[in-house]
Amino acid sequence: MIRMGLPGGSFKPLTAESIEMVHRTVLRIIEEVGFQVHSDEGLELFRGAGAKVDEDKRQVHLPQEKALELIEMAPSEITLCGQDAKNDIFLGGSRVYTGTGGTALNVYCQKTGDKTLATLEDLKSIARLVDALENIHLFLLPTYPNDLPIDQVDVNRFFAGLDNTSKHIMGGLYTHEGLEQVIRMARIIAGSDEKLRERPIISMIACTISPLKIDEKYGDFLISIARSGVPVVCPSEPLCGATSPVTIAGNVVMQTVDSLMGVMLAQLASPGAPVILGSVATSTDLSNFNYLAGSVEMGLSNAASAQMAQFYKLPFYATGGMTDSKIVDAQSGYESAITVLLCALAGANFIHDAAGLMEFALTVCYEKYVVDNEILGMVMRAVEGVNVNEDTLAFDLIKDVGPGGNFVTARHTRHYMRREHYQPSLSDRNNRDDWEAKGSKDIWERAAEIVGEILAREGYSLPTDVKSRVLSDIAGIVN
Repeated sequence: MIRMGLPGGSFKPLTAESIEMVHRTVLRIIEEVGFQVHSDEGLELFRGAGAKVDEDKRQVHLPQEKALELIEMAPSEITLCGQDAKNDIFLGGSRVYTGTGGTALNVYCQKTGDKTLATLEDLKSIARLVDALENIHLFLLPTYPNDLPIDQVDVNRFFAGLDNTSKHIMGGLYTHEGLEQVIRMARIIAGSDEKLRERPIISMIACTISPLKIDEKYGDFLISIARSGVPVVCPSEPLCGATSPVTIAGNVVMQTVDSLMGVMLAQLASPGAPVILGSVATSTDLSNFNYLAGSVEMGLSNAASAQMAQFYKLPFYATGGMTDSKIVDAQSGYESAITVLLCALAGANFIHDAAGLMEFALTVCYEKYVVDNEILGMVMRAVEGVNVNEDTLAFDLIKDVGPGGNFVTARHTRHYMRREHYQPSLSDRNNRDDWEAKGSKDIWERAAEIVGEILAREGYSLPTDVKSRVLSDIAGIVN
């Protein structure tokens, strides 16, 4: 049973009063502190909207009323489409979906202990793997193809995704030429510019920089993407004690301001542009200033930020499911599970980085995708919650069975047994004798078998005629 788009929101780390306090602080920062805009066109757009601009510092101070006006222009719901409509994702409210993330440089093999540089072939294989894992709903391009020159990276990353999974493809960019190539490729696959706007099969990421900065490159990217009609995420990555205050409340404030800067610029560039508030907020190990990917505080920050996105009625891209562990072990499991569970229960719309990532987001592991798929299935079952009605309360059945009876053969049991209880595809629930008879396999060994089975069979690919048009019209694709 596939669970996706279920409403979360049962976990609320912020009270209504706390949300209002964060909101007031956010608006004060936008107006009184301001933020830097290093994109020339972006600076002009804010100036034209009535912002006070410090030319020397390139610092923008936007009146609170205008900030709210721009935020309210952004759509409250966005559809991210798959090439197969069954994979469509409807972001907004408290609906929850999960996906991959990254841009990891390395691939780790649990069996050998080897860590190698990720290649384009790895990206294709991971796309095929994710296409078959039902609890991973969206494919955010998770690795960097180290075997390609930078001017070929953007178009090849997106093509690898589009040609190997029918799920929605999201990714970041490295060059403006690559951005234009990717949009042109997506238009060919969708059928036209109009059809791509109607059913966006790709979305893009244009980061803002904590604290309080829109840089030249990604500011220009954001403007171009917004005008193309392709959905764009504006994530920020405030780190507690480093690029944001050390407190979680201060981190949430910084994340909200930093991402709203991108939301507002997108609306100035193209009113009504589909834009997603984004967070990669986490904590810092202040003993060595390492970025932490698996801390419980990351889960809390992103859960609280999900509440702020719901307050502003904006779709939300959260971060959870990573680990700082270097192997697929207990730490890998509990860090991934705790952070993604907090985000999901808070109603974060799209939880990215939720599968495959380890070692401070530097590395992916094929087996971990399968393990995380299992975790995500359990998480989505928790999001579904407890359905209480006359039939599930089962009074009449309890009355019929009575004291000392059992419910094993009841029709009610057969009706609910698979839908009420998550059915694992990886977890071992055998007794010890049966487990030993099957080889006493660790979870990563069972995961490796599933990886092998998926990659050995034929997977999704673009229709032949569409693929031929893409390869003939777009330069630089390595097929």
